[in-house]
Order: sequence, then structure tokens, then C-alpha cells
Amino acid sequence: MRRKNIVLFAVVAIKFALQIFAIDPVYELHRDEFLHLDLGKHLAWGYLSVPPVTGVISFVIRLLGNSVFWVKFFPALFGALTMVIVWKTVEELKGGWFALLLASSGMLFSVFVRINTLYQPNSLDFLMWTILLYVLLKYMNTENNKWLYTAGVAFAIGFLNKYNIAFLLAGLFPAILLSPQRKVFTNKHFYFAAAISFLLVLPNLIWQYRNDFPVVHHMRTLAATQLVNVDRWGFLLDQALFFTGSIFVLIAAMVAFFAYKPFRKYRIFFFTFLFTLVLFVYLKAKSYYSIGLYPVFLAIGAVYLEDLLKTGWLRYFRIPLILLPVLIYGPLLRIALPFMSPEEIMQKKDRFDQFGLTRWEDGQLHDIPQDYADMQGWKELAAIVDSAFTLVDDKTRTLIHCDNYGQAGAINFYAKQKYSEAYTMNADYINWYPLDKFEIVNVILVKERFDDDSERKRETAFFEHVSRVGEIKNKYARENGTSVYLLEKAKVSVNKVLQEEIDKHLVERRAALK
Repeated sequence: MRRKNIVLFAVVAIKFALQIFAIDPVYELHRDEFLHLDLGKHLAWGYLSVPPVTGVISFVIRLLGNSVFWVKFFPALFGALTMVIVWKTVEELKGGWFALLLASSGMLFSVFVRINTLYQPNSLDFLMWTILLYVLLKYMNTENNKWLYTAGVAFAIGFLNKYNIAFLLAGLFPAILLSPQRKVFTNKHFYFAAAISFLLVLPNLIWQYRNDFPVVHHMRTLAATQLVNVDRWGFLLDQALFFTGSIFVLIAAMVAFFAYKPFRKYRIFFFTFLFTLVLFVYLKAKSYYSIGLYPVFLAIGAVYLEDLLKTGWLRYFRIPLILLPVLIYGPLLRIALPFMSPEEIMQKKDRFDQFGLTRWEDGQLHDIPQDYADMQGWKELAAIVDSAFTLVDDKTRTLIHCDNYGQAGAINFYAKQKYSEAYTMNADYINWYPLDKFEIVNVILVKERFDDDSERKRETAFFEHVSRVGEIKNKYARENGTSVYLLEKAKVSVNKVLQEEIDKHLVERRAALK
């Protein structure tokens, strides 16, 4: 047991090392990371963009110093814990060294390396999917009611982190009905556990109700702007790319449910996978939404392969199979992760285009992957805003107003000035404007390059002086061309104008929900 713990510790150490070296220093934080970090300043039971757990984690990051190290530490930690659960799943299935190392190799060299580079809810989401399926396995093997309560708490934490885990529950329910495990519906502890889970998520549901269910608006906006470009066949093809080096292990898991007698009782996992995937395909979900299904299947497939290769000449395939994920997925890491600078990517653009990595959510091919473009130009923007503040006389009554949450969050993270936070009508920032704290005299305005009023004719009517300070010139940045303007000495009540804009946005959002 001690030897296994030492090896597990080594596997976790390798995982952290991979995450540390996964990003070239030329890249900055991602636009989504900025938003998630700012949630930590405004703790609540819910947000327009995500449930409350991300805000709590961001609050902890702020307590730890709000450095890039801690921003990257937590997704890496959740990825490492997912590997630990996979390890424990192998042990629960009575797997030996080969199964443990094969499953670990498959997890180490997979899409999880990329997922765990960004501070987003996804890393914790997939961890909670893995925990929930592991707990189901434990309950099936022991019928100990404590695992029902554990499942209830795990689902609640997952739900409060990202609503995506509800799809796992939607796939799991019919799978239970089709299996002998349906007897759980006659167990009173199942309903007690469900009640505890409901009570844990209830504050968030109340928050959603009181705020006109912004999650519905968010999903409709997502469907209209991003999911409309999702190709169902592309979704299915992407599933094969997530664990390219260990896809044979996943196939072995599917076979094991029907060909391996000890695992036939676990067919509930197969049907859960099937129903959840069908639901995602029907809804035209993003391909990565399903990633949480696979870790437990790596464990199941690894144990089955261990049994197949336990005797005769077949045992000589064990070491090559452990190394196969490294040999196959390892080279792909250079294009699947931001190892290369934008200039290096442009030199190998054909290869990136071939794998669809430069296709953005608009369905078009661009110079570099969208995630990478979302990690460029932010420091440049913050520096321009800092320079704008040097031109302002009344700094304490100056507001930074942006077009989107990426701009606002990046300025709040990178700008050296401490006179004002940045805000936007976009995402959760719309609820945070300090309109009741001071009368706004000056505005530093951040506008996207697609804005058609480059001369700021609208603002000229409201301010005595309007000037352009600068723009982002990084051609690889998604925000390339974003400009910063200084609006000085307001001639009207800026607070009133902004409040009217906020009210207008809220009315439009409520109307969209009807």
C-alpha cells in the first residue's frame, strides 16, 4: 500500500509539472479567467455567467495573493484530484499495477492537460462527474447508504459549480431504470440524500428565481451565438480526439460491459454514457461538455485489459500499451496546448487548420486558436488605461467603462492604477457599477474595433473633452484594434445615463425570457 501511495504521489507530481510547462510565457490570462477572478470580489449565491462556487474559489485566490500562480494552481489541483479518483476506481475494481499505470498514462496524456490550464469551472466540473460515477460504483459494490449521501453532496457541489452536471443526472436516471439498480428508488435513504442535495442547491435556485433565471438567458444566448455553429458529426468526431492515445482503453471498457462477466453488472455506466451522449448530440452541445464521462471508463477499460493480458505472450504488450498514450498524444500536446508562440503557430498553420484548432466559435478559421487569441493583448490594454489615468485631474471620480467582460477583467487584474475598477454592461459586471458611491466626472472608455463610431460623436454631447489615448496593436489578440478614449468633464449626469442603460439591458433580458 505504501508503494502504491508513493507511485500515486509521483503521478500527481508529473501532472502538476505538465500543467506548469503547458503554457508559453508569451500568453497572458484568458478572458474568462478575468471574469471568474472578479467574482471573488462580489460573493453571491449565483452569477449571470456561473453558479456560486467559482466566486468562492476566486475569493480564496484573492486571499492567497491573486497571483498567476494561484490562478493556475486550482485547475491543476482539480485535474490531479480527478486522476486520484481514477486511481481509486481501478483499486475498487481490483485492478493491479498495470491497470493503475495504464489508466494514469491515459489521463496524463489527454485533453485534461489543456482543460486544466485554464481557470474555468470545467476542471472542477469534470472532477465532480468523476466523483459521482465513482460513488455510484462504490454504492453498487457495497450497498452502503453512506454512498447515497455522498452522491447527493457531490452532485450539489457539482451543480453549484456548473449546471452541466445536470446532464449527467439526466443520462443516469434512465440508465438506473434499465438496470437492477432501480431498486434504489425503494430505498428511503435515496430520498433523504436527494433532499439534502436539494437543500444545498436551493439558495442558488432562489437566487435564479429572484434574478429572473439568468441561466435561461445565458443558454439562449449561447445557443444563438455559439451552439448554432456546432456540427453534430463534428461533436462525435471530437470525442475520439480527447483521449487519442488511449482510445483503445475506452473501447475495451465498452466491450467489457458485455464480454467480461465480472463487469456485466456495471452496464449502468454504459447506458449512462449512451443516454448522456445522445442528449448532448440532440442539443448540439459543445464537444467538451462530455469529457467528464471518460475518466471512469479509462479505469474500467484498464482493468479489463489487465485481465486479458495477464498470461502467455500477451503480457509482453503491457509496457508498450502503457507508453502508447505518451507516444501518440505526447506529440499532439505541442499543438493542443499553448506551447508555441503565435509566430511559431503561423509557421505551422496548416497543421493547426487540419485539426480544426484555429476554428473559432464563429465557425471560421483564424490565425491562431481562439483560446490563444483570448490570452493576448491584455497587458497592452491595461497599460493604455494606466496612461489615460495620468491625463486625468480628478482620478477618484473617474470610471472605466468597457465593451466586454474580458476588457474589464483584464484591466482590473493588470492595471497598476488603483483609482477605479473597470465595468461593463456585459456579464456580471452590469450589477456592480458603483453609481451610488460617487458622482462620475470622467470616463475612460474602452471600445472594440468593430464599433462604428470611431469619432465618438455620441459621447461628445455628454463631455467637454473627448480624446483617443491608444489601441491594442497585437495582431494576434482577439481584441486587436480595441481603442481607449478619455472622456473628461461630464456635462450631464453620467450616473443617470449609465443607470438608464443598465435598466434597458435588464428589461431586454427579461423580455427575452418570455
